[in-house]
Amino acid sequence: MSVSQPSRSTVTRTWWTWFAGFLAFPIAGVAGTAAAGRVDSPVAALVGGTVAGVVIGAAQALVSRRRLDPRRWIPATALGTGLGLLLGATIVGYRTSLPDLALMGALTGAVLGPLQALALPARTPARWLWAAAMPALWALGWSVTTLDGIGVHEQFTVFGAYGAVTVSALSGLLLARLVPTHAVLPPAPTPVPLDVAS
Repeated sequence: MSVSQPSRSTVTRTWWTWFAGFLAFPIAGVAGTAAAGRVDSPVAALVGGTVAGVVIGAAQALVSRRRLDPRRWIPATALGTGLGLLLGATIVGYRTSLPDLALMGALTGAVLGPLQALALPARTPARWLWAAAMPALWALGWSVTTLDGIGVHEQFTVFGAYGAVTVSALSGLLLARLVPTHAVLPPAPTPVPLDVAS
């Protein structure tokens, strides 16, 4: 029996489930825009980003296969997305060129990543890798969305479906490696021996 096969199987299941969570990003974008309109002011960036973060965080906690505690992950994602979008959008002056959106994504990820890393289970090894990856992934998400011809000039709160697919695929691999199943699942109950008369 191979010892590595269950590990690969677990990684694959985790990845596929997390990857399916990309559907939350377009929903989050709609919710963020409904709450705050176009990201063209600090208030719109903060409110829209926070609302989008709640949706993304809730979906990610749901599809994490019990690796992430929603009580920690959802607030961290909401706060990180809201403050990150506020920082990024303000720095680029709410412009929507490819370089501007890539920078905005990197700055959003620079705030979001550390907050999410802190929300990972306490025994997560090398959680700093999650924090380090988010700026690059969010910059990539915005870049893929822009290059795909999505109307980013409408100043969305989060990147579109192609960006979400990219970010979900790559972050899912990272999650599966950083947070194994046993890191968050409660231990199996110890069976109580029964006294059976001989």
